[in-house]
Amino acid sequence: MAHEHTTPTLYGLMAEFDTPGELVKAAERTRLAGYKKIDAYSPIPIEELNEALDLKRTRLPLIVLIGGICGGLGGYGLEYWSSVIEYPMNVGGRPNASWPAFVIPSYELTILFSALTAAIGMIALNGLPQPYHPVFNAPRFSLASSDKFFLVIEAVDPKYHPTETGVFLERLGAKGVYEVPS
Repeated sequence: MAHEHTTPTLYGLMAEFDTPGELVKAAERTRLAGYKKIDAYSPIPIEELNEALDLKRTRLPLIVLIGGICGGLGGYGLEYWSSVIEYPMNVGGRPNASWPAFVIPSYELTILFSALTAAIGMIALNGLPQPYHPVFNAPRFSLASSDKFFLVIEAVDPKYHPTETGVFLERLGAKGVYEVPS
């Protein structure tokens, strides 16, 4: 029984840069060259990189707002239901639907639901947990957490061609271009 030897498919090509400025310039030139499936890795936050990669704004604030509104309305609805519909009691001549008494617990539920929605939404939108990513297979990628900056063009990009994309990354001034196996 013969075993077929199959080469692993590529996730893409990775270029290494020494400075944040080089990475930002390379990312912008890559985007302007027509590549769409690109990502950058850096040991520090680089604000200009979002614009260079043309990253879209996140939907998280809207999701948190909706979570907070649901929490506030849910808290108010629960209090209204319990005080007016299910267990109405005349205490000191107050009306059963005494909204000032409902404000504080409703506010607290707004904060609770907003916080939970923010945490869960952030985890979900970031695609976490992600115990494995192909970039960890690339040589020298461990330096992305200390002092090197990396730009990756994925092989699924419509413009990707192994040879031409490698030459393009080298022309950007990369210190090295590495294949990233899947």
